[in-house]
Amino acid sequence: MLQLMITKRIGRRQFHFTVQGTNFHEVVSEYDRLSFPDVLACGLCGSDNLDLSSRVAQDKFKYTSVKCLDCRGDVTFGKTQKDDQTVFLRKREDGHLDWQAWKKAEK
Repeated sequence: MLQLMITKRIGRRQFHFTVQGTNFHEVVSEYDRLSFPDVLACGLCGSDNLDLSSRVAQDKFKYTSVKCLDCRGDVTFGKTQKDDQTVFLRKREDGHLDWQAWKKAEK
């Protein structure tokens, strides 16, 4: 079994992921599933006070995102239709990350 350790930088934090496979090709394929870039700052306020976040909506929809701890904006991870284990950060048509401002829930 081969393993590869990957470090992704999210704001001022570093997250370490380990992928593994039975051969070099499988290890690189697993690495490719984490096909998102480092995120150094919030696309809304510029803060580097970022963290990874997850939530479940309506008891069935799972969301993972990079969240700004200062302005509460976030950018959500997406998954490919062919392989729900391959993740990417959502982008706008212009190629920039699709940061969304926090909206207070109405009652």
